[in-house]
Amino acid sequence: MESKVYFTDLRTTPGNDLMTKLIRLVKRAGIEDIAFRDKFTAIKIHFGEPGNLAYIRPNYAARLVDLIRSLGGKVFLTDSNTLYSGGRSNAVDHLHAAMDNGFNPISAHADVIIADGLKGTDYREIPLDGEYCKAPKIGAAIADADIIISMNHFKGHEQTGFGGALKNLGMGSASVGGKLELHSSSQPVINAESCIGCRICEKYCRHYAVKVVDKKAQIDYSKCVGCGQCVAVCQHGGAVIKDWDSSETLNYKIAEYALAVVKDKPSFHINFIMNVSPNCDCWNHNDAAIIPDLGIAASFDPVALDCACADLVKAAPTLDRNVISDIDSKAGTGCGHHHHEGEDKFHIVHPDTKWEAGVEHGEKIGLGSRNYELVIVK
Repeated sequence: MESKVYFTDLRTTPGNDLMTKLIRLVKRAGIEDIAFRDKFTAIKIHFGEPGNLAYIRPNYAARLVDLIRSLGGKVFLTDSNTLYSGGRSNAVDHLHAAMDNGFNPISAHADVIIADGLKGTDYREIPLDGEYCKAPKIGAAIADADIIISMNHFKGHEQTGFGGALKNLGMGSASVGGKLELHSSSQPVINAESCIGCRICEKYCRHYAVKVVDKKAQIDYSKCVGCGQCVAVCQHGGAVIKDWDSSETLNYKIAEYALAVVKDKPSFHINFIMNVSPNCDCWNHNDAAIIPDLGIAASFDPVALDCACADLVKAAPTLDRNVISDIDSKAGTGCGHHHHEGEDKFHIVHPDTKWEAGVEHGEKIGLGSRNYELVIVK
């Protein structure tokens, strides 16, 4: 059965700005059919790691907050703490990051609640009996909410292929303990030939598992939790995922966590295909976008939504002067006329990932459908 995914591009005219188009889009997609009156409504959003500028602008959140409040909802913005060290690994730093990036009652028109508490230990186990996760550990403020609305920046990801609705719901809603479960089979290794001993992996390892000895990084697997931070911050290919560890299992687990988040409650999902950076917004920088900004998509079905956005990115041409340009140049194909229309950009950037595993498993467990009808909203 096909799910409807509604899409609007980024063309504007006087009186028809992007925030107006966002509200027209979500109304056309049926958000007003949700009974918001007096219901605690969590808007699950990524507040952006300090230094990263690719996250969704708070202006969009503010307009959505206003709409939900007009429908009677008790709305708040939320995210869970990170497993890795950084600006969002505890509620104090996380709140500062959110406020600095414009997610505050003045700019975003709603309060921010860190879902899993001060140290990431405030969570609820949601009985699921999944194939990979029996009782996902979901941040308490998200688990206790009556309604879930996800606002998702659609972009690449170094372990899952891309990050969209499933990633924001599943990984993003997990408590710190839940993130440990999600990453538990993803312990990296050091490629000694590529490691230059720069110590950036050592600096960013929250669990003190990485040390540089004799100018080469080493991992203490008695401490390593497999969060992948070293893989993400290494700029030289020194920290890599083990051959036996694919992205499939991580994507399977994320789909099950996403199902736990929306289980037995109304939910609605919005993907912003803008600033499509090659990597996750969790890092304190964002590389140049790989494709032009495309638009905004919305659906009640997060699986169909991610599939539709992946197809839109496939169809789009790549931009110049980004990581794909570098890949083309190294391969000897950077002639200036090869823009990869119809090709999977996420596989080009992260060839060892398989994002398809997440949507396939999501469909299998009843989270949504990979079949969709794209409805254009002007």
